[in-house]
Amino acid sequence: MKLFSKLCGAAVMALSLLGSSIASAGTIDDIRGRGVLRIPAILNETPYFNKDPRTGEWQGFVIDMANDIAKTLDVKLEVVESSWANAILDVQSGKVDMAFAVTATPVRAMSVSFSDPTYYNSFVIVSSKEELNGKTWNELNDPKYTFAVDLGSAQDLITQQYLPKANILRFKTRDEAIVAVTTGKAEGLVNTMLNGLVISKKAPNIGSVQVPTPVLSTPSVIALNYSVDEPFKTFVSAWAEYNRRIGNNQTWILKSLEPFGITLTDIPDGFGFGG
Repeated sequence: MKLFSKLCGAAVMALSLLGSSIASAGTIDDIRGRGVLRIPAILNETPYFNKDPRTGEWQGFVIDMANDIAKTLDVKLEVVESSWANAILDVQSGKVDMAFAVTATPVRAMSVSFSDPTYYNSFVIVSSKEELNGKTWNELNDPKYTFAVDLGSAQDLITQQYLPKANILRFKTRDEAIVAVTTGKAEGLVNTMLNGLVISKKAPNIGSVQVPTPVLSTPSVIALNYSVDEPFKTFVSAWAEYNRRIGNNQTWILKSLEPFGITLTDIPDGFGFGG
């Protein structure tokens, strides 16, 4: 009987230790156990994402960054087709492990956790109107100016904060906002530096990138589910900080801009991806 009691006690202890071990398995172990790191990607969003229609292969600097994280974790990258509007929801629901190229705003911080910045972006005006060049945001905040923006975007929030007196045309898609500028319905497009550089190359008649002052620099971060553990958050932030500071992230970004003929010399003075 005593032997049986001892055996039972040992079994209970073993199960307890096993349960404790399982409970302590963290986010990194979960991803490694699954064998894949999942991220959302958006069609035709160069330089961030681009899917080759012939091969189905995803390209873009976000893919390069995510591949590097996957390689560090010794897993494969799995790309889940999504949209800018749904990427945060994908993170919240656990459909993906992380989302890149997220502008860190207080509102979004209530839904997901943020890593340290992967790079810095800036808000700009894309316009062919020379009179807008060199102006401050305060000078552009005038009813005589009309600007186009895609509804609900980070740049839309900027117009609300810095251009409340200007006439703002809000469109469901960026393409509609671009058309408004090229057809003369608006003097300029409010967007980010990276998007602005690509847009000005793809649609030269829209004009060039102009950087109002003060330069509104915003961190681009990786969004994570609030349920992930601290070791994983620390790992992702350490990855972002390390690759931003040694220039890897800038290298990946510039590589994705090369097909548009954009080089480091095209980046306006005073702007730096490292912040």
